[in-house]
Amino acid sequence: MNRMSVQAAVTMGQLQSKLDLVGHNIANVDTTGYKNRSAEFSSLLFQQVDNLNDEEANAEGRLTPDGIRLGSGAKLGSTNVNLALGSIKQTDRGLDIALLQDNQLLQVAVTENGATETRYTRDGTLYLNPTEDGQLALTTSDGNSVIGENGPIVIADGAEDVSISENGAIQVTRNGVVQNEAQLAIVEAIRPQFLESVGNNLFRLPDITDEAYVADDIIQGVAFNDIELQSGALESSNVDLATQMTEMMQTQRAYQFNSRTISMSDQMSGLINQIR
Repeated sequence: MNRMSVQAAVTMGQLQSKLDLVGHNIANVDTTGYKNRSAEFSSLLFQQVDNLNDEEANAEGRLTPDGIRLGSGAKLGSTNVNLALGSIKQTDRGLDIALLQDNQLLQVAVTENGATETRYTRDGTLYLNPTEDGQLALTTSDGNSVIGENGPIVIADGAEDVSISENGAIQVTRNGVVQNEAQLAIVEAIRPQFLESVGNNLFRLPDITDEAYVADDIIQGVAFNDIELQSGALESSNVDLATQMTEMMQTQRAYQFNSRTISMSDQMSGLINQIR
C-alpha cells in the first residue's frame, strides 16, 4: 500500500471516532444533565522512516530527535466535555434539582464488583429509597447514593416531607417543624477535560498515579455559600442539535474525500500495471 493510501486509511479511522462521538451526542439530546462532547484534531501521526545512530550527523542546535519523520494522516488529539449550563426545565417535583453554575457536579457513590467509588453527574433526578434499617437514602434514578458533607445522605424514619433548598440543604419536616438534616457535597471541575466518562451520565477521576497533578487540580469542593441550584426543575442536555448535524455532515464529507483518495490511488496503480 502506498503512502497516500496509508494516510487516507489512518484519517478515516480517526474520522470514524468523531462520527461515533457526534452520534453519541445526538442520541443524548434529550438526556437530563447530559454534557456535549467535542473532538479536536490537533496534530498528525508520524512514521519514523530512518533512525540515525550517529549523533554528529544531526545539525548543531537541532531540538527534534534523530531521524526522519513523515506525517501519515490526521490524529484525533483530544475529546473534551463541555460542562456549561443547559436549559432549565420546570418539573415542580420536590426532589428534582438543577445546578445553576457551570462545571459544578453532584457526587454519588457507585458500587461495582464489591468496590465503592465516588463519581460525578449533573443529573438532578433524585429519589428516596428505603434502606435495610428502615431509613431513607437519597439516591439517583439508578439507585446510587447521593453524597453529602458527611457521606451518603440518609434520612431517619418519620419524615413527613423532604425538600432541597437553593444552597443544597436537605430540609426535612417532622411534626410540622422544618430542619436542615444534611447538606449536598457539590464539587467543581477545575479541569473538566481530565474527567473520564463511564456511562450512565457519570464521570470519574482518571488514574493519576503517574501524572504530574493531583485530584485537587481536577475537582475541588464548593463552599456552602457558592452553591446555587433550583429545586423542582431539571437541567436539559446542552447538546445543540443543529451544530451536531453540521459537524456530522462535515465529517462525512471528509470521510468521503479520504475514501475517494484510496479509490483514485487504486485506479492509478491499475493504470501503471497496464502500461508495463
